[in-house]
Amino acid sequence: MYLSKSPGILRSLTRKNLIWDFPGRAKEIFLTFDDGPIPEITPQVLEILNQYEARATFFCVGDNVQKHAGVYQQVAEAGHVIGNHTFHHLSGWKTPLDEYLADIEMCNQLVKSPFFRPPYGRIRSSYIAPVKANYQIVMWSVLSGDFDRESSPEKVLNNVLQHTTDGSIVVFHDSLKAADRLFYALPRFLEHFSGQGFRFSTIQ
Repeated sequence: MYLSKSPGILRSLTRKNLIWDFPGRAKEIFLTFDDGPIPEITPQVLEILNQYEARATFFCVGDNVQKHAGVYQQVAEAGHVIGNHTFHHLSGWKTPLDEYLADIEMCNQLVKSPFFRPPYGRIRSSYIAPVKANYQIVMWSVLSGDFDRESSPEKVLNNVLQHTTDGSIVVFHDSLKAADRLFYALPRFLEHFSGQGFRFSTIQ
């Protein structure tokens, strides 16, 4: 079970420690991609983004960066921003703190990023301060649901069209599991908001 739009009350209560969106950024959307880089998926995502002169932030899994260094380099050279998504895609609810922090640092040795996103969007409240000591923790305001095999491509597109607004941080996944829904929704999403004069920016 997941929510396509993060609850406003949750954002309000945690805004001092977690980045959910960028209020006041008119006609600007912050696209993010989790779980890559994957050679079968990520290069195609880069091509689609390039068609719309869109920039994005890629929260990379360290193990994938290590395995697919050439694809990772393509992301960086295309002008996109890199974020840390742990080395082994660990849950911040199930992993002991010392192990969690070590896994984040293991990924950081490869990506050298000030931005961190917890896999599954799950992090214990007691873990936030230790992580925040070294990283800005980036969540999201809009979750596409492209990872959900029970969802249709049309539903994923509707999720992002319905909930995205000025300053939204939107999540897609450059993963094999998300491929069918991602490649249906992403270009249509970009086409829709480009036509309304929005630009697609990296997190800075």
